[in-house]
Amino acid sequence: MKAKNNVTRRTALATLAGAAGAMTFTASTTAQPAAVETPPQGRLKQSVSYWCFSKFPLDQFCKEVKAMGLAGIDLLDPKDWPIVKEHGLVATMANGPSGIGHGWNDPKIHDQLVEKGEKRLREVAEAGLPNMIVLSGNRRGMPDDEGLKNCAKGLKRIMPLAEKLGVNVVMELLNSKRDHKDYMCDHTAWGTALADEIGSDRFKLLYDIYHMQIMEGDVIQTLLDNMKYIGHIHTGGVPGRNEIDETQELNYKRICQAIADAGFQGYVAHEFVPKREDPLASLRQAVSICTV
Repeated sequence: MKAKNNVTRRTALATLAGAAGAMTFTASTTAQPAAVETPPQGRLKQSVSYWCFSKFPLDQFCKEVKAMGLAGIDLLDPKDWPIVKEHGLVATMANGPSGIGHGWNDPKIHDQLVEKGEKRLREVAEAGLPNMIVLSGNRRGMPDDEGLKNCAKGLKRIMPLAEKLGVNVVMELLNSKRDHKDYMCDHTAWGTALADEIGSDRFKLLYDIYHMQIMEGDVIQTLLDNMKYIGHIHTGGVPGRNEIDETQELNYKRICQAIADAGFQGYVAHEFVPKREDPLASLRQAVSICTV
């Protein structure tokens, strides 16, 4: 997930633990929430990925997020879930066992992924959370059809437990053109074919608008054509994965209107790396844009 300043999800997660523990911040980063009452959020449930705002301690960020009317926070580990819950928020997408580059398309690590995946599914269910993310892994010379079969074979081993527990297993679509070279699940058609192969209502796709705009465009129609497969959505400005305002090429207000009109029931999570001096102002603006 690379922005112009070379911040990525991979590098952010590597430093997240240290950042969460840091307690020295400027007055602007420790400001109290701007609003006391939770503003209305229209027809979409909005959340936000913490790695993009990890300069803030999670407890403080939860207060800010709650004041903006967001429903929860994405891509957190079990140690963070109680903090989010204390603030009346949901950990909307739990981190799963696989990595971006080395994932479910590699049958040599299926046993490891299944063991860790089932453990995480139980943790997610016990915490009352809706979703666990999974990733395909890179091709490494593997044909896409072979990788699809491998992913399906491995994921089918955990889907019975996911169905029993009522947890969605959600594979993210990422771009392999700029940020995640060689990543296999890089087109919507590949992801929907995988979903058909797995054949479970608990397997869904995470449609990242930033990534899919880069790979294939035609965002609104692709979303509408494949809504039954999509369980979660990420935002991000193109180019650069920065603010979703007039500085980038997509009309997020119109995209969100189409998503809402289609009756989407999942979460729309903001996953952009703010460039402004006040990142919370950028997040508030994104919430306003996507409130339809």
